[in-house]
Amino acid sequence: MSSPETMAVNLDGDDDSAGPVRGTQSLLRIGMIWLAANLVVTTLLTGTLFTPAVSFGTASAMIVVGTLIGVVVLVLVGNMGTRTGLPTMALTRGSFGIRGSVLPAAANLLILMGWSWVQAMLAGVTVNYLVHEATGFSNPMLFSALCQAIVVVLAIFGHTGISRVEPWLALAILIVMGFVFAAAFGAFSPSEFASIPVDTSLGGTPFITLDMVIATAISWTVLSADMNRHAKSSKAGIIGSGVGYTLSTSIAMFLGLVAFSTVLLRGHDAVPFDPTVIVSEFGWPLGIAIFLSVMATNTMVVFGMVTSVVNAQSTWRLKFLPTALVLGVISVIGSTFLGLLNQFTDFLFVISAFFVPVFAIMIADYYLLKRRGYSRQILHERPESRYWYLGGVNWVAVVVWVIGAVLSYMLAYITPSPIGANIPAFAVSFLLYLGLMMLIGRNGAMGLRDPRDAQPTGHLLDGADETAALRLGG
Repeated sequence: MSSPETMAVNLDGDDDSAGPVRGTQSLLRIGMIWLAANLVVTTLLTGTLFTPAVSFGTASAMIVVGTLIGVVVLVLVGNMGTRTGLPTMALTRGSFGIRGSVLPAAANLLILMGWSWVQAMLAGVTVNYLVHEATGFSNPMLFSALCQAIVVVLAIFGHTGISRVEPWLALAILIVMGFVFAAAFGAFSPSEFASIPVDTSLGGTPFITLDMVIATAISWTVLSADMNRHAKSSKAGIIGSGVGYTLSTSIAMFLGLVAFSTVLLRGHDAVPFDPTVIVSEFGWPLGIAIFLSVMATNTMVVFGMVTSVVNAQSTWRLKFLPTALVLGVISVIGSTFLGLLNQFTDFLFVISAFFVPVFAIMIADYYLLKRRGYSRQILHERPESRYWYLGGVNWVAVVVWVIGAVLSYMLAYITPSPIGANIPAFAVSFLLYLGLMMLIGRNGAMGLRDPRDAQPTGHLLDGADETAALRLGG
């Protein structure tokens, strides 16, 4: 059994992968990391799903509105990481319980693995198209596996390697995106884009579009605390991630919208969520940008998978490198299952159904019930911990999670909501968790309310720093 000091300081000799860390990254650095993160092919190709199901103007507006709504959740969860030093899934111990947190952590691992496969496949398909055009050789499965193998190597360098590489990749990608925008608007005027006829048979609505944009933010929130715990202050994390994510998502999705609309205006066959369609229109610079974007973003995804597993339970005593290698091999093999690309929209909504309730619960618990702080007892894996609840699980959180996920699925697929699925699912999960915790918490049998919640809390390394200073002084 690990002591809190062991968890916080000596977990595996590398505080970049496990336990709380004290951030040093500036506002600009955090902003650049998040800017690079979502300048990615999946976000770009999500923009190809909107027209002609809805008008160009409606799609543009929903991109902005959905991004601004989604970034609020992303920033709030990310700030929890900055204030405590813990990654996202480790933070679920505070609301789900020390043992209960394994449930969202396991779901997160599966989602991130699928996410890494999709991005590697898109990079592989793009590289295969460029190679085939130049040489006649074609093997998309091979190129997908090679792209993911490069990502795994980059992820093994940890957060330091990511933060050094991504700002430069972001700059390169932005330059290429500028070229695509110039080419598109040089060929067609804004009024021509706006006049693209809507195909009502596709069943698109403004709120379906909005839901997809919000789902993109939710998919990134699983990594928000992982990245923002490296920010040197809440201000750096909040502003950096907020501005970086908003800019990158808006630019990438709008680029996909514009590029796909350009293909439509030229009268060519346009298949949504197929990178070769827009690469054939704008040439190899866009293909290279897609490849670089996957290298930047999928590195964060693989890194997030590893930190989720390493931080899930300290009693497992997992090391970063072997865990990264095992997960990396699985991700490389899975990247060859190209049929998953046909299910991307469903995959995006599954992420929302799983994690919208989780983040609603986390935000309600941390900012309202626990008064913006978790104590170092979140590192204890024993019954004396404040976060042990009942047998190590907060069953209220688990039940609300299930209710929220089922509601999200029903509103998306069974009885479509006129305002989408994500906003109602978040509101119901947030209010239900808050209400049940306050109502049932009056009975101390389940450990829902505790006097220790009123005690002052800070960064989880504060106590460890003091202990280390005393030892050095002695």
